[in-house]
Amino acid sequence: MNDKKLSIIICGAKGRVGSKIIEHIGKTFEFNLFGAVDIGNGAGIVSPDKFSSLISEADIAIDFTAPDASLKFAETCAKARKPIVIGTTGFKKEQLAKLRHYANETAVFLSPNMSPAVNITFAVSKLIAKKLKNFDISILEAHHIMKKDAPSGTALRYSEYIKQVSDKNIDISSIRAGGIIGEHTVLFAGSDERIELIHRAQSRDIFVKGALEAAKWMIGQKPGFYDFFDMLDLKDME
Repeated sequence: MNDKKLSIIICGAKGRVGSKIIEHIGKTFEFNLFGAVDIGNGAGIVSPDKFSSLISEADIAIDFTAPDASLKFAETCAKARKPIVIGTTGFKKEQLAKLRHYANETAVFLSPNMSPAVNITFAVSKLIAKKLKNFDISILEAHHIMKKDAPSGTALRYSEYIKQVSDKNIDISSIRAGGIIGEHTVLFAGSDERIELIHRAQSRDIFVKGALEAAKWMIGQKPGFYDFFDMLDLKDME
């Protein structure tokens, strides 16, 4: 990639993470806010029906909205052959199948948690589950009271990776309280010892930085379905 600023469209511009990404872009010299998309009115905000014309001129879109909206943005990106980074959670299996279909036409990066550190713990949790077959496994996640999906996409991703190497039943518990940004604990309990793998988000800035790093990495990638395991070379960590 050259020294040209990366032109980004933010979908979900009025949301918790989307608004922070816009704030961060305004403080840097490597990104250009090409468009801010959301429903409703707001300074500098355009409606989703303007997205198609915007993405044809931009480099990439970053989406933090809702599953149905994300699918529409991804479909438009596929038609325009422009990459998209998606941090939306709560997708159903059939919706994920559609995203994978769009990835045949463009590069789609999907992660339920944009923290690189959390994604490394996904790989660590898989490694522990593979090596400690007799340990019981539980996942506890806590988020702010306004979070709609439960369990969180991050908790489900832990479960997904663990199930690749373990047939243990995984108990997942959710807490919705106050302004908790995001906390996840994966407990591996043996008869005489236990391991607790814990990640606590102290600021949404980690999601902002992770999404923008993913956007930079996506430029020049071939059509395909990507995540942090690709970006951080974690696929061989077992």
